[in-house]
Amino acid sequence: MNSALVCVVALAAAIGQTDQDSLRVIPNDSELRPATRLRELLLEQVEAAAKLRREKYEALKTPEECETYQRELRDFFVRQIGGLPPGVGDPERRPAAEVAGTLEADGFRVEKIIYESRPRHHVTAALFLPTSSGPHPAVLIACGHTKTGKGAEYNQRMAISLAKHGIAAMCYDPIGQGERSQILTEDGSAKYSASTTEHFLVGVGSILVGRGTATYRIVDGLRGIDYLCGREDIDAARIGCTGCSGGGTLTSYLMALDERVACAAPSCYLTTFEQLLTQLGPQDSEQNIFGQVAFGMDHADYVLMRAPRPTLICSTTRDFFPIAGTWDAFRQAKRFYGRLGFPERVDLVEIDSTHGVPQPSREAMVRWMRRWLLNRDEAVTEPDFDVFRPEQLWCTPDGEVLRLEGERSVFDLNLAEAERLSEARQSKWNAAADIQRREAVRKVTGIRPLDELPAAMIEELGSIERDGVRIDKLLLTTDDGMILPTLRFVPKQPQAESSVLYLHGDGKTADAGPDGPIARLVQAGQTVWAVDLRGFGETAVDGKNDLLGSDWKEFYTAYLLGKSFVRMRAEDALAAQRAIVGKASSTQTVALVAKGDAVIPALHAAALEPQCFASVEFDREPLSWMEILRTNEPRNEFQNVVHNSLAVYDLPDLMPLTKAAKQD
Repeated sequence: MNSALVCVVALAAAIGQTDQDSLRVIPNDSELRPATRLRELLLEQVEAAAKLRREKYEALKTPEECETYQRELRDFFVRQIGGLPPGVGDPERRPAAEVAGTLEADGFRVEKIIYESRPRHHVTAALFLPTSSGPHPAVLIACGHTKTGKGAEYNQRMAISLAKHGIAAMCYDPIGQGERSQILTEDGSAKYSASTTEHFLVGVGSILVGRGTATYRIVDGLRGIDYLCGREDIDAARIGCTGCSGGGTLTSYLMALDERVACAAPSCYLTTFEQLLTQLGPQDSEQNIFGQVAFGMDHADYVLMRAPRPTLICSTTRDFFPIAGTWDAFRQAKRFYGRLGFPERVDLVEIDSTHGVPQPSREAMVRWMRRWLLNRDEAVTEPDFDVFRPEQLWCTPDGEVLRLEGERSVFDLNLAEAERLSEARQSKWNAAADIQRREAVRKVTGIRPLDELPAAMIEELGSIERDGVRIDKLLLTTDDGMILPTLRFVPKQPQAESSVLYLHGDGKTADAGPDGPIARLVQAGQTVWAVDLRGFGETAVDGKNDLLGSDWKEFYTAYLLGKSFVRMRAEDALAAQRAIVGKASSTQTVALVAKGDAVIPALHAAALEPQCFASVEFDREPLSWMEILRTNEPRNEFQNVVHNSLAVYDLPDLMPLTKAAKQD
């Protein structure tokens, strides 16, 4: 490129940037902080939900009230993960399994286990067995977020120490870790080195079918317990569970849901959502159950659900999971256990360390397991020993279970469930009237009807002139307090009864250039309201994440509250429409134009309230959600998914519900 052309390109870019700046509604130095406003609002809702939950907890006084509380929580938990597949927990339907090899060591031996979690979906595990004769108590060890999975040193140290102290221990690979990569390169190796990436990618499609990454992780663990209980050398009445970090998450889930877990010791996870979301934000996909904060299922409730079975909360002082929340959760559990008459069965260990399970934590865990599973309460010292190289614990020939013939990934399982749901819903959808279809969509999305959705309030912040067009800078504020920066383009001779609501995923200025699409509408006499829906334009979250989206933490905070970006943005669009109509005469009509990532929420708004829009125009036809299920690397799609939506409808089903729909 020659120097003259470089100068021209640079000048054009500079002019474009200057124009963008002149169209900014909220100054960069404003105290409003539009890029963080959504997070602040969501945290206010988290705080309110936590307050309601605390009031409900404090009202529990009798054992009967506590048992009702436990039952309601467990029922909710199972419902939110999409239920459990047939056979889980059934002693007559143990998972198919094989021993792929053995290792002999000093004071213990290892069996390499492959068991079937779901049909043609296998879990790789290492079972560490004492050399003494059985049947032994056994502890299931859930892995934290380490790429080597069961081969990670800290997992092996927990397992070996347990085995040397008379307790069998089985550590299994989670999806995306160890031998269970769900996305392979052409040469058959794991594509992603991070231990959480696949968990997030699995989460996108799982949400659409009413599941979550947690669903698959939980079933893997429950089937692991099924396997242990079916072995003659294991005492099914003496099962424990432990794990650190992400393994602490799974331990918390399993101990809450499975009464066979007689003794549990989750490590470096339990805190409170109020502390976690305020200080750190939501974490990996499986650590977020849809609507649990809104319902009132906090971290402490994983302990409360299993009361009065013995539980040791292992923690570290300088963990990134807030230690203040850990103590809060423990105190709630201690009081709850006391109401049931067993306060001694729950305890907490805090080690002055960072995130992890250091030796003192491991020793405390082993002592706790021996106390309740072997009836021996005595000090435990972890001896010195070597651990295996991760590949020594491989159960498969190549270290990747997905390379086994006929193996199905979690992406395959999600797609199969989506196809099943599609077949099941088609006849019901086809037989329903439009009013019934809209009601079904409204129920699953949570989008409020117009009579429950106030018009956005309008604040005028000034105007500028450009090419004879007045551009008003407005601030729309929704009923939940979200600010929507808006530009109103007013032609010299406007059509008095007609306006356009213009929504763009790249923000209100994306098409606002002097010769752009908005300018052409204005030249035709249209008054155009270009609105930044939450998370777009000036309200976009700072940062960049091409795979998950820069606002994935805001998505999951909303998800915990039982909301989606689709719902919130669709309501923004409807609140903006009401503001436009309210500002003008009663005969005002509003045309809807949506582009890019604004299309899906706009489609929902137009389908549910077709009377609000005289016409609807999208720059692209919304693809079927099934397309997300057909890829194992959906990019920036959290913003576009709705929990369990495919049980009710798909995006193409909404198009006939809109008025005068048009796609270019």
